[in-house]
Amino acid sequence: MPNNNTGLTAVGAKPDAPDPLGPLRRPSAIVLRAALTRIIRTGTLELCLPDRRVLRFGTGGPIVAIALHDWRTVRRIAINPDLALGEAYMDGRLSVTHGDIYAFLDLCLSNIGLGSGHWVRRLQQRLRRLGRRFMMHNPVGRAQRNVAHHYDLSDDLYDFFLDPERQYSCGYFETPGDSLETAQLRKLDHIAAKLHLAPGQKVLDIGSGWGGLALSLARRADVEVTGVTLSVKQQHYAEARALREGLSDKVHFALRDYRHQRGQFDRIVSVGMFEHVGAAYYPEYFSKIADLLSGDGVALVHTIGSVIEPAAPHPWIRKYIFPGGYTPSLSEIMPAIERSGLIVADIEVLHLHYAETLRAWRLRFLANRNHVEALYDARFCRMWEFYLAACEASFRYGGLVVFQIQLTRKVGVLPMIRNDISDAGCGRAGRDNGAAGGSNIRELQCR
Repeated sequence: MPNNNTGLTAVGAKPDAPDPLGPLRRPSAIVLRAALTRIIRTGTLELCLPDRRVLRFGTGGPIVAIALHDWRTVRRIAINPDLALGEAYMDGRLSVTHGDIYAFLDLCLSNIGLGSGHWVRRLQQRLRRLGRRFMMHNPVGRAQRNVAHHYDLSDDLYDFFLDPERQYSCGYFETPGDSLETAQLRKLDHIAAKLHLAPGQKVLDIGSGWGGLALSLARRADVEVTGVTLSVKQQHYAEARALREGLSDKVHFALRDYRHQRGQFDRIVSVGMFEHVGAAYYPEYFSKIADLLSGDGVALVHTIGSVIEPAAPHPWIRKYIFPGGYTPSLSEIMPAIERSGLIVADIEVLHLHYAETLRAWRLRFLANRNHVEALYDARFCRMWEFYLAACEASFRYGGLVVFQIQLTRKVGVLPMIRNDISDAGCGRAGRDNGAAGGSNIRELQCR
C-alpha cells in the first residue's frame, strides 16, 4: 500500500469511480461523517473517501490519515463499525496513510472515552446485549474448540512477541518504562505472595497455559502443582518444559476442562482464563472452586474486566480472536461468588498495567512482522496488529482493567493487612498504594 495521502487503493484493487452526485449524497457517507464529527474533537482525522475526496475532523494534533478504498467498506463501517473497521483493515480496504493503526484507534478511543460514540453504535450495543446468552454459550465441547482457535496457533508466533516465560497475561509494571520481562516476573511474584504458599501444599492452576506460572510456584515454594488446560499445544509444551527443568515430579499438566477436575487443593489460581468462562457459567465456575478448595485454602482469580455496566462480547474480537470470550463487569462476578459460599478476601484493580503489556507485545510483534508473515500471510499480520492495537487503546480509554480477586472459604485464613505482599517483593507500586487497616479494595495505576 502506498504511504501517502492520495487515497490510492490497496494492491490488486481499483478505485471506485468518482460519484457525480458527491460523496455526501450517499447515506453511508452522511452517517459516517456525522459519527466522526461527533467523535473527533481533540486531534485531527483526515478521511480519504473512495473517490479521493478528503474529509477532515477535529483540530490540532495528533494528525492521523486513513483511506477507505470502496463504497461498500464505507457503508459497512457506517452501519457496524465495531465489526467492519477491523475487517476493513485486515482485508486492505482501509489503510492508514499517516500514522499507523494504533494511532488511529488511539485517536478515536481517546475521544470516545467511556461513552459509546454515535447513536447508531449505541443502538447496536443494546441489541447485542439481547443475544449475550447465546454468544457466551460455552459447554465443554465448545469451550475446547474456542480455546484451540487462539491458543493452538504456531508456537513460533507467540515466541515473536511474548517474554521468555510465555506469560500471555497482564504484567505488573512499577513504571511504564519497565521491561516486559521485569513486569512479568514481578507479576509472578505478586501472585505467589497473594497465595501465601507453604512447602508441600497442593496447588491447582486453572488455565495453565504454557506452564510458566505453575513452574514458577513450584520452584519458589516447593509445592505440588496441577495445571489444567484445553489447549493441546500448550499442554504438550508445558509438560516438555517441566521435564526439561527437572520439575516433572512436582508439576503436572492435564488436558482437562476445569469442570472435570477432582480432589482437594490448598491453593487455586486462575490467570487469564475466566474471560473464557461465559457469564452464564459463573455460578458453576465459582461453585467448582469452592468444591475443590480446602477449608483453609486460598484462591486467586486474575481476569480482565470492565469498569462500566455489563455489555455484550465485542463482535470483531469474538469472531476473529477469542470466540466465546467476554470481559465481565464486577457486578456480574460478585453475585456468583456470594452464592458459591466463597468469601472475598481482597480485590485489586490494575488499570494501566495491561495497556503497557500490550504496547510491549505490539512493538515486538511489529519488529518480527516479516517472520510472522512467513508463518501465515499479510492478512493475518494485519489482523493480529489490529487485535493488539485495539486492546491496548481499550485498556487506556475504554474502561478495561484487570481484577485480582482473592478468595477463601472462611474468615481468618489470611493476614489482616497486606504488608506481607509488599515484603514478598511486589514492588514500590504495591507499597505506595497498599491499604492500611485492612481496606478491601485497592487500585494500582502506572505512574
